[in-house]
Amino acid sequence: MSTLPATQADRNQLPLIQQIISVMWPSFITASAATIVFFTIFDPIELGQIGGFPSLTRMGGYTIGFFCFWLLTSMSCAMTCYFRRPTNRQARTNNTNES
Repeated sequence: MSTLPATQADRNQLPLIQQIISVMWPSFITASAATIVFFTIFDPIELGQIGGFPSLTRMGGYTIGFFCFWLLTSMSCAMTCYFRRPTNRQARTNNTNES
């Protein structure tokens, strides 16, 4: 354990596991909803035949679709977390010209 006092940046930093879960859990919920909506409209067996996988089962299509939606939404959530961080600002210096 460190005996140094925590800086303001340390106090605002979430633990790594909490950062991962804050990306994966909302993306899981969104992927679940997207899978339900998508496969209500499209049949995975027909999509498999169009895509060149005639032996694809419905369960296999649902599984592939879910994981594709989960990957897409987790990337979206991760990018949101990345871009919500503040940028590093340069400290202002007082430059006076004595000419």
